[in-house]
Amino acid sequence: MEVPDRPSGTGAPYWYWLGGRPALDLVNTRRERWRRDLECLLNAEDVVAWLGQAALLPPEAPTAPAALLGEARGLREAIDAGVRRVAAGAPLDPAAISVIDDWLVFAGARPQLRLDPNGVPALDERAPADSPRRALGMVALDAARMLGTPEERARIRICDSETCSARFYDRSPAGGRRWCSMSLCGNVEKARRHRIRSRPPAA
Repeated sequence: MEVPDRPSGTGAPYWYWLGGRPALDLVNTRRERWRRDLECLLNAEDVVAWLGQAALLPPEAPTAPAALLGEARGLREAIDAGVRRVAAGAPLDPAAISVIDDWLVFAGARPQLRLDPNGVPALDERAPADSPRRALGMVALDAARMLGTPEERARIRICDSETCSARFYDRSPAGGRRWCSMSLCGNVEKARRHRIRSRPPAA
């Protein structure tokens, strides 16, 4: 869907899920970084809704803390700083790594003592994401695994189309994907290059 110059109310209609993992889908909530640089996380409620659509929060989403928008955007930009450095073959920025690392405390184990249906106490683990910050911690954990594992780091990509800036994780067997989506950017870019090759030579 085409994004207006200034999305208002909510950015939800303009989220897309081409990243292949939560960390990259979060980065892609800031669209067209190459041109208009459009923000699609507009408020804290957007963050909670995005986390719900990413299956990191339950449907009965909790109330969004006031600071959540700035926190989510900060984590997103730290992840993207890592993605851009990896794509450029450059050393990662220590400040960006520090931001991601600080979020990992929210992704740690959370034991829970509860009663089973028969009233017997059982030590269990709390839901994977029972608060927005816990959910963002899980996004940070995904980013840490991706950036901190050589095999995963090697599959981080930025779409090769001249009119896209989507970040994605290349899950193809050969690791040779160039576009975030073959049906979107891939076909458009191939058609564009074909038109250029087919032009008659200048007189």
